Amino acid sequence: MVLYPVFRSGMARCASGTGKIAKALRVLMALTLLSTAVAPSGASAQQVTAMMQSIAEAASKSKDLSAYYRATGYKPVFADNSARAKSRRAALVKALRDAPAHGLAPYDTSLLEANLRSIKSERDLGRAEVQMAQLFLDYARDMQTGQLIPSRIDSGIVRQVPYRDGVSLLTNFTKSNPAAYLRKLMPSSPEYARLLKEKAKLEKTLGAGGWGQKVPSGKYQPGSTGNGVVILRNRLIAMGYLPRSAAASYDGAMQKAVQQFQLRHGLAADGVAGPGTIQEINVEPAERLASILVALERERWTNMPRGKRHIWVNITDYTAKVIDNDKVTFQTRSVVGATRGDRRTPEFSDVMEHMVINPTWNVPRSITTKEYLPLMQKNPNAAGHLRIVDSRGRTVPRSAINFASYTAKTFPYAMKQPPSDGNALGLVKFMFPNKYNIYLHDTPSKSLFGRETRAFSHGCIRLADPFDFAYTLLSKQTNDPKGLFHSHLKTGRESVVPLETQVPVHIVYRTAFAQPKGGMEYRRDVYGRDAKIWNALQKQGVQLRAVGG
Repeated sequence: MVLYPVFRSGMARCASGTGKIAKALRVLMALTLLSTAVAPSGASAQQVTAMMQSIAEAASKSKDLSAYYRATGYKPVFADNSARAKSRRAALVKALRDAPAHGLAPYDTSLLEANLRSIKSERDLGRAEVQMAQLFLDYARDMQTGQLIPSRIDSGIVRQVPYRDGVSLLTNFTKSNPAAYLRKLMPSSPEYARLLKEKAKLEKTLGAGGWGQKVPSGKYQPGSTGNGVVILRNRLIAMGYLPRSAAASYDGAMQKAVQQFQLRHGLAADGVAGPGTIQEINVEPAERLASILVALERERWTNMPRGKRHIWVNITDYTAKVIDNDKVTFQTRSVVGATRGDRRTPEFSDVMEHMVINPTWNVPRSITTKEYLPLMQKNPNAAGHLRIVDSRGRTVPRSAINFASYTAKTFPYAMKQPPSDGNALGLVKFMFPNKYNIYLHDTPSKSLFGRETRAFSHGCIRLADPFDFAYTLLSKQTNDPKGLFHSHLKTGRESVVPLETQVPVHIVYRTAFAQPKGGMEYRRDVYGRDAKIWNALQKQGVQLRAVGG
């Protein structure tokens, strides 16, 4: 894919002298090409040349627009009074007006709606043509791949967005039914459609005044009575978790409703409305709607083929799933990176190539120098389960090292842990080689999987059921995946098992996601990334909308 610049308010202006020279050269080249252009039938050469020169000059500010118009002989797409151009303008106006329904910022449609007959100058008409074409590219880019550049929002969002080539967008648009083409720009994933449905529902809820009074702090459980229970009952009814009821006590129906709410919000489903559950119940619909708008933007960032079989790791949900043909065929709990900046799990997509059974843990340099070196400076025998090796991989006795003489920058050794039941990576790791050194793996620390919040690792993703995960992956290449796996495991030696068909891995961060059969699930913004995205969307002009009321 080719990256192309997008500007919601006019063209980019190059401030550097070098940029101005390059721009002048592009204009000169375009005008040189124009000197050989042939006037279309029915128009004077002078009129065509004036408009074409204007288009060439205005388009020179954009690489894609300049390339498109040069390839098409500087013919207008929007700025003439033909029926075809009128239908393109009308379709684009409608799409831009509907943009806020997709959580996009409003667009200025005044130029598209203007009467082109009122534009007297051919040069002005040429500039208007390019401005309309740029507006089309802005909209196409925003709708297909998002309004924001992920890495500019948070350094942990290292996702590569699949930007489309602007020349191809314009070319295909001119060859298609305009309205149909613009409709197809939106992501086609079922999740995008489900999010739009929930967005419309929440907008109606806002218009109707919300979910009612917030539940007073406290602890509500079976047998509880009082005003707080009545308020809890009414809010659960308004949110759709409880049928209409006049019950004034915390009965079985309310307990079941609270459990359902807890399950849909990633909470321990004990049926007791304690402080954590009450906090989530009291989140207002406006905040949930903001989460939906962020999720729509994130869905646009991943608007690409994800693979018939792929692995979906949702950081905020603490789960890893294998998905085959849009159906979850395996799911396990996960532990993700801790909330400290350098331990937060990054978001990106890659391809799983192999698994390593009985892995050696090559301790990352950052852990070696930041965590273990200070311990060994106090006690040379600290972290005795780890071997210290030199640059040639030879084991170095601790007695031969003066740990106090080194700093984190000068420490010349590495550390590793041989395969064992107590290895930090457990007995298997799943590799999709990447520059972030992130992978999925087993762990000897099983107790963490029982916790509601599971952000404890150095960044990699630990799996609660790694063996079953391995069997699922191997099931595509053998009739006995369990036997194949254990034939390697029982040797006790490190071995690499390639995946005959490599599997895409998508590490995502979704605080709002839909259930395939209906209903929404929400999770806490553990790293604060969605809050940053929402702030950035608001700066772009995205607003919450209330419908009705």
